[in-house]
Amino acid sequence: MNPIKNVSGHTLDLLGEAIVAGRYAPGSALPPEPLLGDELGVSRTVVREAVKSLVAKGLLSTGPKVGTRVLPADQWNWFDQSVVHWHTRVGLSREFLRDLQELRRVVEPAAVRIAAERATADDLAEIETAFTGMKHAIEHGGDYVTHDLRFHQGLLRACHNRMLVQMSKALGALLRTSFELSTAKQDGPAQSLPLHRAVLDAVIARNPDAAERAALVLIDGAYADMQEVLASRRALPSLVAQASPLKAPRPPRRPNPNTVTPP
Repeated sequence: MNPIKNVSGHTLDLLGEAIVAGRYAPGSALPPEPLLGDELGVSRTVVREAVKSLVAKGLLSTGPKVGTRVLPADQWNWFDQSVVHWHTRVGLSREFLRDLQELRRVVEPAAVRIAAERATADDLAEIETAFTGMKHAIEHGGDYVTHDLRFHQGLLRACHNRMLVQMSKALGALLRTSFELSTAKQDGPAQSLPLHRAVLDAVIARNPDAAERAALVLIDGAYADMQEVLASRRALPSLVAQASPLKAPRPPRRPNPNTVTPP
């Protein structure tokens, strides 16, 4: 890896997380570049590049005589993968999860409805493959979340609407965050799998009404799982690492043939 690029990316992450965590309040000015450089152990050039990136992501604004100031959260680019990543690292807020749930309820059922009308054979094969990956992860262990994300993004792409296809890319980080949290519920993936199957079967059957209803049931079920996970914790979680792969279920114990069963 390019060491200069690595230093720049690390500096960007440090500043981004500090802003998202509230270390610098909205409307406040960042310290001057030399001070930030000394604090972070990097050059002014590295700090300047990080600030430019944060301006592009909507976290900062710059101007003559006002310096570099932190913008309120409603101006951040919430579809930016880095912004979502920083938020998950410093700790998820209930407002963030509520906003994500509302976004999913608005976008995904309508998109699935369109997919039921427009999905091609290749689209259905792609979504079916993703479902098979989810099922395999539940039954034998593995990366469930990646296949889950592939399933939902496949549905959005199956709409064959260029704007929704772009949204599938933008939603990726948000959806992954949702899946990583809801998957933390014990047996959550196994209980959710039939709900995914119902969505896919309705799309295959070209039944828009059934597909839309099934998508709402799936989304609301995932939100209920998240709420259950949150209720079991004193503090809202941070997702410092990606969700762990599912463990393969233990095979049932076979009875000992030498054991005598009492009459």
